[in-house]
Amino acid sequence: MFRALQIADAKTTLRDDVTDDDLGDGDVTIDVEYSGINFKDGLALGGRPGVAKISPLIPGIDLVGTVASSEDPDWSVGDRALLNGWGIGETHNGGLSERARVKGEWLLPLPEGISPKRAAAVGTAGFTAMLAVLALEKAGATDGDILVTGAAGGVGSVAITLLSKLGHRVVASTGRAEESDYLRSLGATEIIGRIGEPGRPLQSQRWAGAIDSVGGQTLANVLAQTRYGGTVAGCGLAQSGDLPTTVMPFILRAVTLTGINSVFAPRPLREEAWARLATDLDLDLLDSMTTTIGLADAIPHAGLILAGQVRGRTVVEVRR
Repeated sequence: MFRALQIADAKTTLRDDVTDDDLGDGDVTIDVEYSGINFKDGLALGGRPGVAKISPLIPGIDLVGTVASSEDPDWSVGDRALLNGWGIGETHNGGLSERARVKGEWLLPLPEGISPKRAAAVGTAGFTAMLAVLALEKAGATDGDILVTGAAGGVGSVAITLLSKLGHRVVASTGRAEESDYLRSLGATEIIGRIGEPGRPLQSQRWAGAIDSVGGQTLANVLAQTRYGGTVAGCGLAQSGDLPTTVMPFILRAVTLTGINSVFAPRPLREEAWARLATDLDLDLLDSMTTTIGLADAIPHAGLILAGQVRGRTVVEVRR
């Protein structure tokens, strides 16, 4: 038997009597070392609807660990592996557990040069940030100021670090003025407040590109402020899932809104993103934005992340 968090009837408990029989389908069993707390995990752990789609469910949309057994020829006992998305922690038991059973095709090898703990610190948030950076690069939308909203969160923190190291001038938008020094330490050149109040459908042009994890009126304002031909990568809905905008940014300024989905990103894109993370992410800065907690601490931590009181990344050392 081993420990795992479990959600049932919108309530999360820490169990110490879980067995492999509770893990569900899969052809690879992982001894999990680290997981993480992303915004989506906060919603699930906090009993919010929409994330946990089966009951009972072991939450956790990330995991990093070692292969304990495998029926997949691509994976052998002792291999180090990581997993982001593919429905774990939503429709399939996830990583906030000392053991997990998953499909081998969902796994990626731990990148050379990134430790298991750092891979968990990257997690879905950092992986999403890298996907957004790749989207801006492929659109050619990096010649000018790049805006990052929700800047002190996990996606925002990693996005700032990546963009800054790649030589871009990064403007960080946050409602937490006390985090200004932190954001500058990650590489933000300029700090602005939230831009979530209703505004005109077209506003002064400023951003060559943007990474938005907030959604709602914030995303509408980002679009309205994006320069002609610019691209906005939308990857979250911390403010709202609504988008109160018009067609004007698209038809008068040729602005592109591209969606970032980290859950079902195809394997070649995953491999590209993790290869870039291994070379382009400052691991010392990653360490500086990372907090480590034990498995039981994940439950109260969920409330903090939903209240916007957590900055950077949170790693869960599941055997602690």
